[in-house]
Amino acid sequence: MNPVAGRIKALQKLMAQKNIDIYIVPSSDFHNSEYVGEYFKSREFITGFTGSNGTAVITGKEAGLWTDGRYFIQAKAQLKDSGITLYPMGEEGIPDAKEFIKDRLPEHGCIGFDGRVVSAKKAREYETIAKNAGGSLYVAEDLAGMLWEHRPAMSKEPVFILEGQYAGLGTGEKIEKVRGKMEEAGADFHILTSLCDIAWLLNIRGGDISHVPVTLSYLVLGREKCVWFLQQDVLTGEQRRYLKENHITVKDYGDVYSYISKISENKKILLDLGEVNYGIVNTLPDTAEIIDKKNPTEYMKAVKNDREIKNSIRAHIKDGVAFTKFMYWLKKNIGKMEITEISAAEYLEQCRRGQEHFLDLSFDTISAYNANGAMMHYSATKETNALLKPEGFLLVDSGGHYLEGTTDITRTMALGEITEEMRLHFTTVLRSNLNLAAAKFLYGCTGRNLDILSRGPLWNLGIDYKCGTGHGVGHILNVHEGPNSFRWQKREGLTDAVLEEGMITTDEPGVYVEGSYGIRIENELLCKKGEKNEYGQFMEFEIITYAPIDLDAVDANLMTEQERRFLNRYHEKVYKVLSPYMTSEENSWLREYTRAV
Repeated sequence: MNPVAGRIKALQKLMAQKNIDIYIVPSSDFHNSEYVGEYFKSREFITGFTGSNGTAVITGKEAGLWTDGRYFIQAKAQLKDSGITLYPMGEEGIPDAKEFIKDRLPEHGCIGFDGRVVSAKKAREYETIAKNAGGSLYVAEDLAGMLWEHRPAMSKEPVFILEGQYAGLGTGEKIEKVRGKMEEAGADFHILTSLCDIAWLLNIRGGDISHVPVTLSYLVLGREKCVWFLQQDVLTGEQRRYLKENHITVKDYGDVYSYISKISENKKILLDLGEVNYGIVNTLPDTAEIIDKKNPTEYMKAVKNDREIKNSIRAHIKDGVAFTKFMYWLKKNIGKMEITEISAAEYLEQCRRGQEHFLDLSFDTISAYNANGAMMHYSATKETNALLKPEGFLLVDSGGHYLEGTTDITRTMALGEITEEMRLHFTTVLRSNLNLAAAKFLYGCTGRNLDILSRGPLWNLGIDYKCGTGHGVGHILNVHEGPNSFRWQKREGLTDAVLEEGMITTDEPGVYVEGSYGIRIENELLCKKGEKNEYGQFMEFEIITYAPIDLDAVDANLMTEQERRFLNRYHEKVYKVLSPYMTSEENSWLREYTRAV
């Protein structure tokens, strides 16, 4: 029997013992994190699907997995022979998980899940479904965890303080800003469970999630007191002194439940029901009044301060140097030495590690050759590791964390001969990327207003990509950060954020031809103020990613004169910024690859 099918049957048996009709296993940890530590990968354990986003729903007779367009191809392959049905989210005729649960739940049935890994908002939706059926919830146990032999231990990595020269704003100042927002909302307490928000607020980074420098913790901020709950033995004496100087009390990670249960009666609690887990909310006193609002820190950390912006540009220059040296090496050596998807990614990582203040990759490098590139979040393994040939496309999506900031860049490179269709698609993706980067727009616009600028050239070909066009980027935090993004569809849980000066958002349209190739070109855009006149405040973008776009794959005849001018100006800047850090041979090559078209 397929091992995944065996786990599903074991879970169904356990469900029957506990009178649970439907059991839900999401991708999250106790903090609603996008990426999670090994301890929290219960959904991966149960289903065998390794993507970062997905929800498994198991009934007594069947099992389903819901995931987004980044993972359709991957999930289809990984679920083969498991008995689990793939439900591609957003596709025509496909029910969402809630509809599936509502349809399958019998009268007086029971829905189960671990209340610590489901947000209060989502749990209340399940609660409503159960109540309408005269049923109930079972949220006290982690059934998937009960079946998981040799489960990894919960991470407990060291932390470090992000000094003022890199953070730009002190912890005390940040806390006072949040307290100001609490006062505006009339809140006595603010419960913060988002790991990136806590790390930003305290100017502390950790290592409890791979490539996301955060620490497993909760924070409760009162009008006068700030309490941080974490695994205390990670702290050094110096770090304890830092926390004391900033009037932050430290308590054990698991003590958060007993602490919040003792909050005085009739207090007003500011929290985000879409972020805080069901267990936390259920622990609050019955008399507490919940003020359900987005965490104030979400916008604060998304709008980079002057120091963060200056440092981020420095980080992108370093990263551009590293990537461009890699691209030079790849172009010069393809067909002359054995290079695979994995060895190419390893060489790129070496280039990054050679840069001053490099901390870590910002995510696992996607190095995808030809057909593998059609899987948006492909990860090369020993079994799939393709040998690169002097033909076709290599898509490389990668990034790094530096003390100065976080980067995310994608380049698709022609390794030799490509077809005319590939050239058409590459040039169209390039045009899509440039059209968004060149946008001039009135203040008040959101990413939904601008997304058509990117998709337009591809839609004209009858092509789309099943994901957003871009996401916000954290500052030495999660490479994916809200609330800013570019996407045309309204998605549950995503805010239509006004694009503010200081926000950094990726610009990454693509074409994905299953079984053949994938193309993606990604730069980061810094939002800035432009002119202000009688029509209002105009806004614009500055590209802060510096690396050549592969001209070997471009048909300049398919581009407008304006698009060619914009590309030439970009490449002129790339050469100016990077050439001081290159060897003479690399510069000769770089001059050719940033030539005017």
